[in-house]
Amino acid sequence: MKNLIATSFYKYVGLRKVKSFRNEHQKFCNKLEVKGKVLVSKEGINGSISGTKEQIGKYKRKLKSYREFNNITFKDTAATTPPFKKIIVRIRPEIVTNKFYADIKYAGTYIAPKQLKIMYDKEEDFVIVDARNDYEWKIGKFRNAITLPIDVFRDFPHSIKTLEKFKNKKIIMYCTGGVRCEKASALLRQKGFRDVSQLKDGIIKFIEEYPDSYFEGRCFVFDDRLSIPSGKNTKDISLCEKCHIPYGKYKNCKNKKCDRLYLMCDSCTKQHNYACSKMCKLTAKQN
Repeated sequence: MKNLIATSFYKYVGLRKVKSFRNEHQKFCNKLEVKGKVLVSKEGINGSISGTKEQIGKYKRKLKSYREFNNITFKDTAATTPPFKKIIVRIRPEIVTNKFYADIKYAGTYIAPKQLKIMYDKEEDFVIVDARNDYEWKIGKFRNAITLPIDVFRDFPHSIKTLEKFKNKKIIMYCTGGVRCEKASALLRQKGFRDVSQLKDGIIKFIEEYPDSYFEGRCFVFDDRLSIPSGKNTKDISLCEKCHIPYGKYKNCKNKKCDRLYLMCDSCTKQHNYACSKMCKLTAKQN
């Protein structure tokens, strides 16, 4: 199926009747036949769905009809194959799992993609910090970005020591769509960092407005695509694990018990039977 749209969105806002909203929203999504994953909680909503232009248009109008979400922002990307297999609407304690306390009222001030582009163009003095997991920035990041050795977002507080030397510098944080930076930037400000901003709507919005510029490589996404290009001339910044040529598209190991994300070019992938290791290659072959 061609001409699909994937759209992501979030908003931190007090949501009172979470259960009834979830039930109503699940029914609406089922009827509309969109696919994706939507998380709701008392602190708001965070989701990513896909469908045709018409379906996504109807979904946006429906979500914006709620008073709490009338000004929510959507980030659209193109998809040539379905990014999701089904639709899930779930209630969660947090709209992005962090398990650390950060008061959202201390979140860093927004900086628009245009402002960040100008700062890069003028070679201004600032520190840009990637708030994503290590496997995400491995295939794409902003030029000169400070990357952190975290496996999951809840590890972010442990990385603050790495950033201590930048405590009095101008810091700009970014993530895929912005939701993680709301909490991460708030935590930094609560820890005494003086000048903290966050890229509004994240990488997705920046590469939409300024492709092939200061974001280098591919942007990891949490759907079946696994990543999207940063422009028409996207250059891979990582390497195939086997032959070491430039390559930046993740694959899932064919061994279902493993299901590891790995970087392997198409040629090496075929040679290794779509598995990430010799052991998984044997297991996949037996299955």
